[in-house]
Amino acid sequence: MKAYSTHEVAELLDMRPARIRALARAGFLHPQRTPTGRYLFSFQDLVLLRTAKGLDEAKVAPRRLWSALKAIAQQLPPDRPLSAVRVQIEDDRVLVRDDKSAWEPETRQRLLDFSLESRSGKVAPLRRRAPEPPTRAMETAEEWFEIGLEHENRGASAEAEAAYRRALQASPEHVAARINLGRLRHSAGALAEAERLYREALAYDPEHPIARFNLGVVLEDQGYTRAAIETYEEAAKLEAHPADVHYNLARLYEQIGDLRAALRHLARFKALTRHTRK
Repeated sequence: MKAYSTHEVAELLDMRPARIRALARAGFLHPQRTPTGRYLFSFQDLVLLRTAKGLDEAKVAPRRLWSALKAIAQQLPPDRPLSAVRVQIEDDRVLVRDDKSAWEPETRQRLLDFSLESRSGKVAPLRRRAPEPPTRAMETAEEWFEIGLEHENRGASAEAEAAYRRALQASPEHVAARINLGRLRHSAGALAEAERLYREALAYDPEHPIARFNLGVVLEDQGYTRAAIETYEEAAKLEAHPADVHYNLARLYEQIGDLRAALRHLARFKALTRHTRK
């Protein structure tokens, strides 16, 4: 298995070497050490370091960041790779999610329901700036779609779902309404329904990049790893969130033991994110 030097990790994740070494010294990473004392990081270390970077960028207080990372490392079973879970920020909480449940690592509290739409969430939104709701009776799918967006902007998910369903009643081929409804059902934990909605959207528009990407996410969330990989590979061809697609592919290929493919997609992720660095 390839090991990464501090310099390589800094290049891959756009992190300062001093920050990487500080996290390594904290004790929740398990890098190897060369005879000269230099760190060598595993793929799992890379995933945890990217999590740390995401928490940094989400402005999580340093003390909470260290506490959350330490708790995550301690709570994962030895046979449960970190790449099999995702760390998210929801409101002021750090959440860890796998394909079956979610929990707060700092309190160990299991959650029955939570939103996927965190600051670093994977389910891609499809939104436009919504105008004020029309004052006359809504008659067209597009008007109901705009009302759905307005409800979402106010955090009224149930009302948004109802509006998107009305849009689909008026025009079943309204792909954007179907994707947004799928995303809301996905966030509510109705994964099979979300999958159906994404697939229906793709039946109308087979090359829709967001529908393809979101389908990959919901397949992954249901534990269909190989189907998710196939879907992400298709999404990569459509340039849907390309950096995220390649990162997700690297993570899933590592899970199934295809390290060559994992490293190939990780390198692609590095190339794509290099241009976005400050």
